Amino acid sequence: MAGAFDRVAADYDRWYDEPEGRAIFAAELECLRSLAGRVEGEWLEVGVGTGRFSHGLGVRKGVDLSPQMLEIAAERGIEVVEGAAEDLPFPSDSYGGILMALTLCFVADAQRALQECERVLCPGGRLLLGVVPADSSWGREYSRQAARNHPIYSMARFRTVAEITELADRAGLVPVDACSSLFWPPGETPDSTPRIEAGVASEAGFVGLLFEKK
Repeated sequence: MAGAFDRVAADYDRWYDEPEGRAIFAAELECLRSLAGRVEGEWLEVGVGTGRFSHGLGVRKGVDLSPQMLEIAAERGIEVVEGAAEDLPFPSDSYGGILMALTLCFVADAQRALQECERVLCPGGRLLLGVVPADSSWGREYSRQAARNHPIYSMARFRTVAEITELADRAGLVPVDACSSLFWPPGETPDSTPRIEAGVASEAGFVGLLFEKK
């Protein structure tokens, strides 16, 4: 998986500077920002990629499997560590908040990754997930592209919000809050201003989910 992301790192990051990428990122970032709030202790991004979300949200440290993506994240001022979401190279109870933005669908073992986040979080710490629901118009479009061997989406497994919440519950994480964004369908003109709604909206292409360690 790391090698596959190494090969597409530059193109992946460049997409965020294209018109569609900028609009999608703006909607996703605002959704996550509305949930981040205050936590006790430091934030960590698991699956930091090229650091776009960490940079936008003020998260200073990130971990990822891809050296090429970490190199780009470091250029954005992120303190980077190479490692897998399923085996985080950090002590237990060490972070107040963990961000996983568009990461859970790419990890080999989502359940194990969430258990590792729970382990690394301090008591009462919070996990902020950004996900593309499998049953949304964007989830279905990305799945179609995956079936056509898209270089990124072919590595993903999209899940519904209900499936993700169940995995989080098994890992000892309690739902706290949620919000939704990305309301225009694939191929249509993006919203000029990101539309953010509280809760989980069935028509949303991106959902932020906030959990707390039991």
